[in-house]
Amino acid sequence: MRRFKAVLFVAGLLPAAWLAWAAASGGLGANPIEALAKETGQWALRFLLLTLAVTPLRRLLRRPALGSIRRMLGLYTFFYACLHLANYVVLDLFFRWEEILADVVEKPFMLLGLTTYLLLLPLALTSTRGWQRRLGRRWVQLHRLVYVAGITATIHFLWAVKADLREPLVYAALLALLLGYRLQQRLRAAGGA
Repeated sequence: MRRFKAVLFVAGLLPAAWLAWAAASGGLGANPIEALAKETGQWALRFLLLTLAVTPLRRLLRRPALGSIRRMLGLYTFFYACLHLANYVVLDLFFRWEEILADVVEKPFMLLGLTTYLLLLPLALTSTRGWQRRLGRRWVQLHRLVYVAGITATIHFLWAVKADLREPLVYAALLALLLGYRLQQRLRAAGGA
């Protein structure tokens, strides 16, 4: 499992490395800031869905050790969410806080994006074993915010897309599948109790 985690760690950095190379070499097209926004946002959402997929895969494949990669995937989710937000604040609007605030107030998809980031922030900050020990059962309750973040992130993407909804709908279907699995497991456990 240690080798697998090392490979996963490197694989998680590859999209960022590719984006940096593409940005430096002019490979992001006519609007590189928009391309960076799209790519970093989608990678954040992909890693969020991968994080949510760990528990079902662990159970279906009967591989409890897979649970040990959830933290890394969650931190990559936050890493790409940070890049997504930084792209908007630094590159797109260059710290023009009044315009940023106006966007958040006037555009619902921006408000959902910020909400998602604020949901992910405490999860990233409390992802260590030390915080897990300190918070005890409250840690599990806090980290259930990942389900809400999955919903807000998916809707943020759906509302941000102006024309072709196929891609965000694929993410929405995957999220529905992952959350549906959890709901089914919870209902089954409640019925057996």
